[in-house]
Amino acid sequence: MFFVSLPTFAITEANSINKGATLSLEDCVNLAITNSPNVRKYRNKLRATKSKVSQAKSDFFPTITAGTNFGLDSLSTGDYSSTEGLYNASATLNWLIFNFGKSKAKIDMQKFYVISGQNDLDNIILQTIFKVRTNYYAVLAAKAYVNVQKDYVNINERQYQRTKAYFEEGLKSKIDLVNSEVYLSEAKIALINAQNNYDNSIISLNNSMYVVDAPDYNIKNTETFNLKNHLIPVTLKDINTKEVYTVPKTPEKSVFTTSVEKSDILDTFVFNPFPYNFEQSVAYAKEHRPDLKALSATEKAMEKSLLYAKREYYPALTAQAGYKYNNSTQNYYTNGLNAGAYLNLPVINAANTKFKIDQAKAELDVAKDSVEMAEKDIYFEVQKAYIDMKKLEKQIPLQYVKVRQALENFELADGRYEVGLGDFIELQDAKVNYNKAQREYVKIVFDYNVARAKLELTISMLPEEIKVTEEKNKVNGNKK
Repeated sequence: MFFVSLPTFAITEANSINKGATLSLEDCVNLAITNSPNVRKYRNKLRATKSKVSQAKSDFFPTITAGTNFGLDSLSTGDYSSTEGLYNASATLNWLIFNFGKSKAKIDMQKFYVISGQNDLDNIILQTIFKVRTNYYAVLAAKAYVNVQKDYVNINERQYQRTKAYFEEGLKSKIDLVNSEVYLSEAKIALINAQNNYDNSIISLNNSMYVVDAPDYNIKNTETFNLKNHLIPVTLKDINTKEVYTVPKTPEKSVFTTSVEKSDILDTFVFNPFPYNFEQSVAYAKEHRPDLKALSATEKAMEKSLLYAKREYYPALTAQAGYKYNNSTQNYYTNGLNAGAYLNLPVINAANTKFKIDQAKAELDVAKDSVEMAEKDIYFEVQKAYIDMKKLEKQIPLQYVKVRQALENFELADGRYEVGLGDFIELQDAKVNYNKAQREYVKIVFDYNVARAKLELTISMLPEEIKVTEEKNKVNGNKK
């Protein structure tokens, strides 16, 4: 079972969020696992399965039966009649000594069902983690889109103010002014849409954490999705001044693109790269996938079920001890102890037992087929997830270069327009391409994070941001 500690500064005891808190990915995962009705359902199902093990073990516990009765015995012969009251009480202790492995097979079968139930729970937790991670990255991406669009509004605002000043001086045409105003309005609309998309992504994250009426809160960056809180500002100079208007240059090593702080994150591998190649990933999945473990445990349970069905023919050796007390209204009574061992033969219905064995064999074959199918599916699932992740891993640095090239082209077009060598269409195309390259870069970074999360889910590997150790599991397990 996966368990991570809950930071008290961000999350209240009621498993909700404090207003103004800054949540990490680990915090969000903890909230989801704690609040998820689906996780609780599988935990309760596991509790019920564990109780069946105890029920199976109870076959070896002694059973006590006790009873009492009172009756009247009437006798009549000729002129003589009598009525006698009889009182009886008895208690019997029965204890199963040995039934040739039938009960053991049943106990082992239930134990494997517990293992299967535990892995079903682990699988649900992994699914919950993946959903939270996907929505968490979506919030980071939406936040980046908002920053990109804010910057784009500033660029268009600056363009409009400059074109307006040039138009008033007779240097630019009316159509350039109208177009710059249109593009500014479109940029503002795009910013509103980006903000709406951010609000919806927060709602989706809250939904995956099962938190209703969540207050305003922030989320932290992750290693592979590290965003700056603010873009490099665009200076809106007063165009009416006599000074020469110049485009602000981007300082080296800072990012005027998607607000992704580590824009060369995959080029230099400054973060921890995925630790396994494809073959290792498949091997890891086959060893750790809880759904495969659950199916394997079910297969073993079916083996024990078949064994139990075959042993229905076997007798049971039991011990018995009892006490009886008899009393009558004629003032005599008897009492006594009895003890013995008994070999009880079952009621044999050969046809019924045979059909039960056939059913158990069929169920075992179904379980084996399920395991084989799961192993093959896992191979192709890992293969697809691994290819998708590696493709995006290679695209990110290329897209980053595209952003820098689009920025350079925009700066050149802006400079040409300012000195009268370029037209408005050339400038607008460069500006739109730059904005598009930024948004595509954010999307690729988001897609990569989701693809990596998908691969980690496929092989049942917990992400680096969620620290889970065996010692933590033991400590918190003991506390519970």
